[in-house]
Amino acid sequence: MAEKKEKEKSYHFFAFMARLKLIHRWGLMKSIQDENVAEHTTQVAQIAHALAVIRNKCFGGQLDPGKVAVLALYHESGEVLTGDLPTPIKYYNEEIKGAYKAIEARAETKLLGTLPEELREEYEPLVHAPVDTYEHILVKAADKLAAYVKCLEELRLGNKEFSRAARSLEREVAQYRKYEEVNWFCERFLDSFSLTLDEME
Repeated sequence: MAEKKEKEKSYHFFAFMARLKLIHRWGLMKSIQDENVAEHTTQVAQIAHALAVIRNKCFGGQLDPGKVAVLALYHESGEVLTGDLPTPIKYYNEEIKGAYKAIEARAETKLLGTLPEELREEYEPLVHAPVDTYEHILVKAADKLAAYVKCLEELRLGNKEFSRAARSLEREVAQYRKYEEVNWFCERFLDSFSLTLDEME
């Protein structure tokens, strides 16, 4: 009789990642359409991928759009352990901002520890993404664009709760429009998010 094979150890990384859909964004705001971190991350990945494609096709770039999209998919991964802290709290002052950055870093390290050792090297630059690369800039721009789009959608539905956030994010998006691909995207795609389905015909 063959020996019973010893059961492999279980690793929890992807079970944690699946819980992004349970983490709600905009915790201090009344939304008409709730948004979770998984939904937000998907949209950020789509926009970041588009920005990389635009960079390559229109402005002579040499980026890997797939790499940019995957970086975006994991850009909020630590939130499966920390939750989504509202921006006004997260950036209230430098002390809180610094403390939260440290918490995020610890959460990301713990999350990486839920992978088999032979996979960690592959996922480390996704979960602990370097902040000084052009790819990271595009992910940050896409993150702001996705948040601004959420505000436009809520305002289109008559929710004035998002008026101030929309103004704030519009200013933040404007800072990224110095990048040609971000400006190109904004000029051609942003207005559509304020339209109804019938108006997009």
